Amino acid sequence: MPSVALYNLEGKEVGQVELNESVFGIEPNESVVHEAVVMQLASMRRGTSSTKHRGEVRGGGRKPWRQKGTGRARVGTTRSPIWRGGSITFGPKPRDYSYSIPKKKRRLALKSVLSDKVSNNNFMVLDALALEAPKTKDMIKILAAFNNEGKALVVTAAEEINVLKSVSNIPGISYTTSEGLNVYDIINHDKMYITQDAVAKTEEVLSK
Repeated sequence: MPSVALYNLEGKEVGQVELNESVFGIEPNESVVHEAVVMQLASMRRGTSSTKHRGEVRGGGRKPWRQKGTGRARVGTTRSPIWRGGSITFGPKPRDYSYSIPKKKRRLALKSVLSDKVSNNNFMVLDALALEAPKTKDMIKILAAFNNEGKALVVTAAEEINVLKSVSNIPGISYTTSEGLNVYDIINHDKMYITQDAVAKTEEVLSK
């Protein structure tokens, strides 16, 4: 069973935390992680690009010239795709790119990236994390106590508004709750700072 150090907000070790091996100690499955990331990125696509087909382009109601006798090609509308100012052939339309993968795969992917963070010592467990007021300076001080460099993900069990507001102004630092943990966010950040309560909640959900 893997264990990691437990830290206070001053960056000092105050104990040890035993982690559930079935959640934080598995062999990462890279192919499933890749599937989960691609699924998330596809779901994030807005899919709002749009073009007009010939029935949607304004104008073109009158036939530009008679059908026969002019020596020119027959044309029914000036809004044909081959005309300047005309419509677009097979152009994009607003669509939903999101799709889903099986629940077991999503859980395996999440366990894989969490286990990878633990094995690479990028998983920092805090005894608690709560701020009396939303102050960016206080959050910077906490991160400095751990000599944090690069991007970091801060995780609490329940939503802490003061922590959220304090983190939002720091470049490269993101915040979420244990319920909002996802594969892409974990991969996209170098380190995780997670409270002891959030660890327990994550184990409760993923060990089922």
